[in-house]
Amino acid sequence: MPPQKPGERIIGVETEFGCLVSDDEVGTSEEVVEAIKNQVFYDQKLGVIDIHARDDVFEPARSGGFLINGARLYIDAVGSHLEYATAECRDIKSLIANDRAGHRIITRAVRELGIEDQVGIYNNSVDHFGGHTFGCHENLLVRMDEDFFSHQAPRIYAFLVTRQIFAGVGRVGGHILTAEQGRPSSSEVRNNPIDYIWVSNVYGVIPDETVDFQLSQRADHILKTVASRVRFNRALINPKWEHFYSHENMQRLHLLFGESNMMEFAYALKIGTTSLVLRLTEDDLLDESLHLAQPLVDLRLISRDPTYQWPCWTYDGEETNAIEIQRRYHALCERYRGESEQTDWILEAWAATLDQLAKDPMQLGDKLDWVAKLKIVQDYIAEEGLSPQDDALHSVDLEYHNINPDQGLFYALQQMGLTHRILDDLNIVDAMTDPPADTRARGRSELICQILKQKGRKLYGVDWNGVALGPNNYHDLPDPYETYV
Repeated sequence: MPPQKPGERIIGVETEFGCLVSDDEVGTSEEVVEAIKNQVFYDQKLGVIDIHARDDVFEPARSGGFLINGARLYIDAVGSHLEYATAECRDIKSLIANDRAGHRIITRAVRELGIEDQVGIYNNSVDHFGGHTFGCHENLLVRMDEDFFSHQAPRIYAFLVTRQIFAGVGRVGGHILTAEQGRPSSSEVRNNPIDYIWVSNVYGVIPDETVDFQLSQRADHILKTVASRVRFNRALINPKWEHFYSHENMQRLHLLFGESNMMEFAYALKIGTTSLVLRLTEDDLLDESLHLAQPLVDLRLISRDPTYQWPCWTYDGEETNAIEIQRRYHALCERYRGESEQTDWILEAWAATLDQLAKDPMQLGDKLDWVAKLKIVQDYIAEEGLSPQDDALHSVDLEYHNINPDQGLFYALQQMGLTHRILDDLNIVDAMTDPPADTRARGRSELICQILKQKGRKLYGVDWNGVALGPNNYHDLPDPYETYV
């Protein structure tokens, strides 16, 4: 089944979740996420656990597996955090539904374990007090040559740096990275060996008391434009050349600078605009005129600008701003108008959002996370008589990202009808068990269901691009656009 529409591409998102345990009797966060994973696979039987190691260090045997909805749920050994990778999707609506289905699956597991009142799972990207950052990574199938990261990738840095004006989730406060920590001590390496594999430098993190609120949770932690070893070397883009996600001359583009949007509108706009801009690179329609002189400096300046002017400078010295940069990309993408209903929605929503950001960003509280969160924070400050630097605001920030619909501050807004919906709840419920109908996730799901029905000892193996039902029964799934049913 080849791509059906011009510019259509395979997309997916990986989200690393935070886990907060308020009662020591429940166990450590590491024990809790292990229990959640086991509940999903062994009790709910929503997928099959890996009986083989996908990676001896980072994903050993039984650390996770594939779900019948086409996604993958696992525990990343680095940080021992729960991670959910969506199924391969062709359109934005199915992507968001599959992603939110992961939230519901995890929340249901917590509830069934009877620890809902003691454990919170968070779809955020920063630990305010510990100084850690964790990711929400976008994966898009892109046509690229060997020189992509040296020639084409720099042409989208300006887009990635400036899209935070609508894609940022907002955060209270800021972090300063320091070089004081240096290399880890021998005892730190011995006690946490996985955390320090292939790490050449480690930075320290201290609070930045000059920042009350900013657009991005991760901007303070991005050190490179492109980097492979990203444990302590965060980058905009992490190069990946993996056979299981490649197709013909298309490869997986792994975007690290992204955050976990709660707002469906912001999520859809982020993915949609990014996909269109990547098409500009494929069609060789971008040049050096959109290069920023210092993209990583501008990344933080834009995130931290309390005036919402969001200034930045192009490589030739022109002073401009994030809205203008986005408008230039939008103008180039207008050539794709009329090709599909989704493309037209992206272009209309993109233009309207930029116009409103220029007029009054605070009118976008039903669509953009950073605006909605800022309003909640401002209301809390006024009600409680707090200063903008009060530690209590970090808890407010965190609870915005609680994925439990009965507890999270975002979901309180949604239940009051104060958020712009892309989906309805039935879409999400269906996606908990139904894979996308138009990608190989569908075929993989059917094979996983066959494994679940097997009796007795099971010898199997599941990966994105293939499933072994037994020693001599392998099903190859090389084309992500094909359903294999």
